[in-house]
Amino acid sequence: MRRALALAEDSLGRCWPNPAVGCLLVKDSEIVGQGATQPGGRPHAEIVALAEAGAGAKGATAYISLEPCSHEGKSGPCAKAMIEAGLAKVIYSLDDPNPEVKGQGAAMLRQAGLEVASGLLAQEARQLNEGFFLTVTEGRPRVLLKMATSLDGRIATAGGISKWLTGDEARQAAHRLRAASDAILVGVGTVLADDPSLTCRLPGLEDRSPVRVVLDSGLRTPSGSKLMTATEVPTWIVTEATGASRPLPDGVELLSVPDCRDLGNVLGLLAERGITRLMVEGGHEIHTSFLASGLVDEIAWFRSATAIGGDGLPVFGPLGVESPGQAPRFRRIAFEEFGDDTLELFRPAV
Repeated sequence: MRRALALAEDSLGRCWPNPAVGCLLVKDSEIVGQGATQPGGRPHAEIVALAEAGAGAKGATAYISLEPCSHEGKSGPCAKAMIEAGLAKVIYSLDDPNPEVKGQGAAMLRQAGLEVASGLLAQEARQLNEGFFLTVTEGRPRVLLKMATSLDGRIATAGGISKWLTGDEARQAAHRLRAASDAILVGVGTVLADDPSLTCRLPGLEDRSPVRVVLDSGLRTPSGSKLMTATEVPTWIVTEATGASRPLPDGVELLSVPDCRDLGNVLGLLAERGITRLMVEGGHEIHTSFLASGLVDEIAWFRSATAIGGDGLPVFGPLGVESPGQAPRFRRIAFEEFGDDTLELFRPAV
């Protein structure tokens, strides 16, 4: 099952709107087929593994990180395909939260005489597909808040200069986080100040760039900016300027919302469009708004071994905290060093 989870993890950022699933087919202690959810969500991991196994799937045991689907959808049910392939046993991590599937895939397999078991590495599987689960249960994607700061929590100098706070190794790690995200979000202030491309620029992972999302209530994103001209990667501009007639290049789309400050509504809109994993890169106002909203599921904090001082721009603005007990609390779940730079991962304290 750990191998199935590893296969699933490698498809993160590419398989939305579907969950990232891994499937391993084993017979006589040998792997006869394996697969993961493919880009765009089709074909499913089970279908890929069955195709690789061919006739060798008969009598095999399947290890799957999520319950096989049972409904028709855009393709036939994976549970039906596994029955027709002659599998003997199916072990999966946890039920699919989709009401059209939950428990029904397992029931279909059992009715056909297959042995079925679940719960193996369920916690790991749930965390892997946290974004997909949240789209079903809360109607929003998973939110990763990524920030790069100095030792004293500054994201830029007093003059607004932020490149580069961290070194090359840390920036490569940040690009790996991008590659595992469905979309990456910034505010229009960051676009105006830095003109970012927001792409994944790691060798071999250039095709893993997430959808670029800009919160831009007044539609101020410049026509000559990289987000408007380098359109090989889609750009979605979330705006309140519904009556704008401004021409847009191919690959750039306007998404209208009543209020860009209503982050719950913005996240709901992204979930409706299939986004399950959102990486928020800032800047200052966006970081503050997401933290204050209570919609942050994880923080990735890159920190350089430099001090900018009190005249620099802090990563967060006022949160209205009057006592330590009111402050948002997190627990550190991971720590990594990149030379003198560090990366710490935090999740909300429960």
